[in-house]
Amino acid sequence: MAARVPARRFSPAVVRAAAATKYFGVRAGDDEHRFLGIWIVEVGGRLFARSWTLKPRGWRAVLRRDPRGAVQIGSRTIKIRARAVRGERLQDAITAAYFIKYNTPSSLHYCRGFARGRRRASTVEFVPASQYVVLATHSRISESTT
Repeated sequence: MAARVPARRFSPAVVRAAAATKYFGVRAGDDEHRFLGIWIVEVGGRLFARSWTLKPRGWRAVLRRDPRGAVQIGSRTIKIRARAVRGERLQDAITAAYFIKYNTPSSLHYCRGFARGRRRASTVEFVPASQYVVLATHSRISESTT
């Protein structure tokens, strides 16, 4: 049986654009909703975001129910899938990335909030939705060759 596994990384050009830009648009779900402004950080060539408001109908809650969506990075709109982030070392690196990228006095209030509790736990990773790797199990390969 074949399994579809989402590609793990955006292209280096997209990652560079994300690292150089402070504000992004996110649209949660597969519908044509408007884009909402969020902050995205890059860690190890991967893109992450945290939700400030954590509303039941906010972008993070919608992505928990349906991980499909899109982000606007510069002039590009890219279809994404969202995944929950686990692991304390990765969470710590994401927190540090927020403090480095958003380092103005007024931004530090939000960085402190993103570093704690439910907001920290709201971290999602965005991965490209349009690129999939199809993996076949051994039983599928043996069935197709007999």
